[in-house]
Amino acid sequence: MRRDDMDPGDTGDATEPPGPKLRVRTAWISDIHLGTPGCQAVQLLDFLRALECETLYLVGDIIDGWQLRRSWYWPQAHNDVVQKLLRKARKGTRVVFVPGNHDEFARKYVEHNFGGVDVVDEAIHTTADGRALWITHGDLFDGVIQYAKWLAYLGDTAYEFLLKLNRHLNSLRARMGLPYWSLSKYLKLKVKRAVSYIGDFEVAVAREARRRGLQGVVCGHIHHAEMRDIDGVLYANDGDWVESLTALVEHADGRLEVVDWVAWSGAQAEAEFPVGAGVLT
Repeated sequence: MRRDDMDPGDTGDATEPPGPKLRVRTAWISDIHLGTPGCQAVQLLDFLRALECETLYLVGDIIDGWQLRRSWYWPQAHNDVVQKLLRKARKGTRVVFVPGNHDEFARKYVEHNFGGVDVVDEAIHTTADGRALWITHGDLFDGVIQYAKWLAYLGDTAYEFLLKLNRHLNSLRARMGLPYWSLSKYLKLKVKRAVSYIGDFEVAVAREARRRGLQGVVCGHIHHAEMRDIDGVLYANDGDWVESLTALVEHADGRLEVVDWVAWSGAQAEAEFPVGAGVLT
């Protein structure tokens, strides 16, 4: 590949060291929040380099327009993520972008194609085993977003503060040899009202999928990876790339799975370099 053919910020696959590949039929990622310090862009790039799929759905909040309006933050790694997504589209992956509330500016461009990326308001995906899944970001089922947007902005600012505190906490944990731990995720699962909100959201989205005559729904928005049956409807949330670093994937037979990137990449490294293995000299 000539240097002239490369995108700015894209080092190109040819220069990337070979490694284990995650080969699947379809993948869903959301809530990347490019443009914020909390975005785990480096880990996402590792995931995208390992990922090989026919279709990649970007299920909203890919770029955080709310944060960028407050203050500009766009390091090289964030640019590299965008270039990597565009490169996948050019190389034959079908890339579909369903905007969310943080990148709602993109909803003006629904039914357009940019650099090989299709922008749609929602989508229907048919799995290899014949199930029809509704693809939506999910913010339309968030009462705070719909009826008290000022409160959503306030909550977003508080969330950014919590993530900043979390980064300092994990820097200290790393120096002590302790693994990453998400304070905001811990609080979310411990506070009764937050747990109730998550449950209500999941039921509402699944109910709408049932009303549409579909077998399931894939969404994001609440930064909580989950896959479960709700009254006969498959509810799947692909999580986020701020805290959980998760994706939803469909295997060749139609089976769906939530992939925890930290756990997956760690398991691959362990398989290649087992603990205690000798080093030849």
